Amino acid sequence: MHGHACQRIGHGGASALAPANTLASFDAALDVGVDLVEFDVRAHRGELVLAHTILDARRGSCVRLTDALHHLSSARFADVGINLDVKHGGCESGLLDGLRERGLLHRALISSQVTDVLDRVRELEPRAHTGISVGGRLARLSRRWRDWRSQVLAGIAARRWDALMAQHRLVDPALLEAVMDRGGLLYAWTVNERAAIDALRTIGVHGITTADPRLFVA
Repeated sequence: MHGHACQRIGHGGASALAPANTLASFDAALDVGVDLVEFDVRAHRGELVLAHTILDARRGSCVRLTDALHHLSSARFADVGINLDVKHGGCESGLLDGLRERGLLHRALISSQVTDVLDRVRELEPRAHTGISVGGRLARLSRRWRDWRSQVLAGIAARRWDALMAQHRLVDPALLEAVMDRGGLLYAWTVNERAAIDALRTIGVHGITTADPRLFVA
């Protein structure tokens, strides 16, 4: 097992305790105890909102990104990082402006399954921390990943991305060692069973995302 701490990441805040991507979910995650809150960002009707899919965005009750960042910049969340998962291109400039305005850039990890999004983020803000997100088989096919491991590892080695956010079934000790050998971090998502969380902690991943942060408590 590696010596670094494993960060506790709340999916959508704490989506097992309150609706994902809401301020109530962020508060629930804080109350239970997390190191980061993760949430989804996409554009809808000319503004950035917290929504996993376009159908979620169309429901009309989504939290605006500006409101979420205001909430997360309060003193209560001073020790909590944020993981913004960007769903499509075109959000990068507004997202970065919001993070800078609220003084949250240094606490933010910007992830996406869309490589062009992360490249644009780096172009606009070289200080930004980025993570390439890789999902299950269908997700990989949709993103045209062929040999995804070699492609991701090459990107980390080239400092194109700082981290790999991997669907947890893709994670094994060999992947962790390869990522770390290239100076990167490895995060696993989304893990909702205590036994699986314990196994990933034993391997030594850098962070685990779960809908129920209570599972981190022994």
